[in-house]
Amino acid sequence: MFDDTYLVGARFKNVALKGARITGSQVVDVDISGEVERLTVNGVDVTDFVETELDRREPDRARMRPRKPAEFREAWDILERRWAETVERARRLDPELLHERVDGEWSFIETQRHLVFATDAWIRRALLGDPSPWSSLDLPHDDMADIPEVPRDQSVRPSLDEVLELRRDRMATMRTVVDGLTDDAVESRTTPVTEPGYPESRDFLVADVVGCIINEEWYHHQYAIRDLAVLESRGRHTG
Repeated sequence: MFDDTYLVGARFKNVALKGARITGSQVVDVDISGEVERLTVNGVDVTDFVETELDRREPDRARMRPRKPAEFREAWDILERRWAETVERARRLDPELLHERVDGEWSFIETQRHLVFATDAWIRRALLGDPSPWSSLDLPHDDMADIPEVPRDQSVRPSLDEVLELRRDRMATMRTVVDGLTDDAVESRTTPVTEPGYPESRDFLVADVVGCIINEEWYHHQYAIRDLAVLESRGRHTG
């Protein structure tokens, strides 16, 4: 319990605050981002308001919650288009800037590496059954425990073209998956992969597995364009 504690300027990252209570406190100039459910401010649940406002600002966001095959394909169409535009935007920057982190978040290239990992984990392993789908450039999320079978080399600095070659391959795999979805397939479950790795060896609902990648791609794209705006303001462009 924090009581009569000075937390001005405090920064919380990757923390679990389920069930937390803040009472009798000054909550001023506070910025919250993350997975928000049942958030109550002075007795008012503001969760629906926040979700509605986010959807209003970004109409495509509502399409990132697909459950039917056609909805998955529509969501992936949007993501392919958005990433193509954003990659062209990134190419106009000094290549070194694509390795820079903004406010401690992943660089543009680290983001691409993480999305390769996510597709390897959830699509190639969990859905398609490849027990070891990894690239040496895969980058798991920071809070994932080390798993001997899964690469995590944070020291490498691949070029944009190197990571985009992997991204094109993984995005093509995802395109094949969503194009092949049927009503029955969406409601079916995956066959567990018995070999150790990530995710764990169990079955998953196909809609959840494919939806996981839709979610990852959407949010990491949002983070990427946010940080690209900061990098662009530094004024180092290739032409």
